[in-house]
Amino acid sequence: MKYAVVLPDGASDEPLADLGGKTPLEKARIPFMDQVALQGRLGRVVTIPEGFTPGTDVGTLSLFGYDPRRFYPGRAPLEAAARGLRAARDEMVFRCNLVTVLDGVMRDNTGGHVHQDETDALIADLHAALAGEGCAFHAGVTYRNFLLLAGAADLEVRCAPPHDILDQPVAGYRPAGPGGPRVREIEDRAAAVLADHPVNRRRRAEGRPPVTGIWLWGHGRPRELPSFGTRFGCRTAVISAVDILRGLAVLAGMERIEVPGATGDLDTDYEAKGAAAVRALDSYDLVIVHVEAADEAAHMGRADEKVRALERIDEAVVGPLLERLRRFPEWRILVAADHPTLVRTRGHSAVPPLFAYVGTGVPSGRGLPFDDRSADASGDWVREGHRLMEVFLRT
Repeated sequence: MKYAVVLPDGASDEPLADLGGKTPLEKARIPFMDQVALQGRLGRVVTIPEGFTPGTDVGTLSLFGYDPRRFYPGRAPLEAAARGLRAARDEMVFRCNLVTVLDGVMRDNTGGHVHQDETDALIADLHAALAGEGCAFHAGVTYRNFLLLAGAADLEVRCAPPHDILDQPVAGYRPAGPGGPRVREIEDRAAAVLADHPVNRRRRAEGRPPVTGIWLWGHGRPRELPSFGTRFGCRTAVISAVDILRGLAVLAGMERIEVPGATGDLDTDYEAKGAAAVRALDSYDLVIVHVEAADEAAHMGRADEKVRALERIDEAVVGPLLERLRRFPEWRILVAADHPTLVRTRGHSAVPPLFAYVGTGVPSGRGLPFDDRSADASGDWVREGHRLMEVFLRT
């Protein structure tokens, strides 16, 4: 049996006036995702257990078959694993976004889509300036970076994801709890370092928004995961440009396939991802492909870009995988969103997203297309999201 899983990040959404009352999935031309739903099983899956903040970290952990209530370590430790970062016994790992806050409002959680060379320079200077405060900064991918904070293994602090407070005043979302003052001071010191940084002088001169500071969140300590291969008997490869997925692959004992041109943004090379996934089917039992673009478009508030991203995923990833899988004697494919990302709010939602799968041994579906309203109409629910992978692979 050959298996493929396609994860269009944040694909689920709500009806939008800009789309004539349709959701992005309803508006998009996605014939291959529709085939999966029309011919197979379609429904909703609870990827975000009660009490958890909706995000790719929790949602994807569920879809990989791990119960977040047992195995969730925080977002930053998952991403740090992809970078080979190891926290010492007294360290806490934080995700460190480069952000743009203007007049006290979170204007951009990506620092104006900061470029990698700019990120490298900013993070290096932050590390030099704050190393004496127990801060070890590490560059990640563009705005997605890391802080290893010493003397903080038992730090108690509450932090808000920056992408969930876009266009809102940040004052009510600063780090809180017993450890809040220390983390806020680090953010304030970083803002002072960046205020007149050469990177920001150049960005202002070019008419681009400055990177005004850092936003620390997603903190936690590393936690081991049971081997995916041992649990399910599959040799598995993961294709993603996002460190959450890469880190999960490392911790779960899966192989990572790096694809040139895969960016985790709207400019990602969809065709290269699809082609790499098709090739990987010859060597692996299960291939998982994650594409971030629809989520990024929703965070920008761009319904048109979200529709376009979904269409590109369908054409360049789902379509070629379906064509290749059908040449094997036995096969299955699953398409599942980790969580909804709403164009209207530019943030994540805890509403259970949709899933569909089809292939050998899967009973015929109800003939409904791949969209949120059809998933509701199906009446099919997976109430514990971490069980979907086992159902897909074993029943």
